[in-house]
Amino acid sequence: MNFSKFLYEKEKKEREARKSQTKIEIKEIRLRPKTTDHHKGFKVRDARRWLNDGMKVRVTIRFRGREITYPEIALEDLREIAEELSDVSEVEQAPKLEGRTMFMMLAPNK
Repeated sequence: MNFSKFLYEKEKKEREARKSQTKIEIKEIRLRPKTTDHHKGFKVRDARRWLNDGMKVRVTIRFRGREITYPEIALEDLREIAEELSDVSEVEQAPKLEGRTMFMMLAPNK
């Protein structure tokens, strides 16, 4: 077999494999503990649209100043968001506090 022909066939197979590969996108929603219900509604509606499109959604709550002393407020917000989106998603990663941010990962239902 000709070596150049072998390389061509190999590259062709790799291109076909890349075409059939699916790339998972992660979208993010950023909130604060004092975010109003109206503004949160907009963000949840965007997340619902992304989850229906098959994308994962990371919900991030960022603390500023002394807000970090009340992480239970953010935890409650994240639980409410997960409950609202429970019909189209499942919690992939539970709420986790890392530095001044608390985040949770939602994945679309199968």
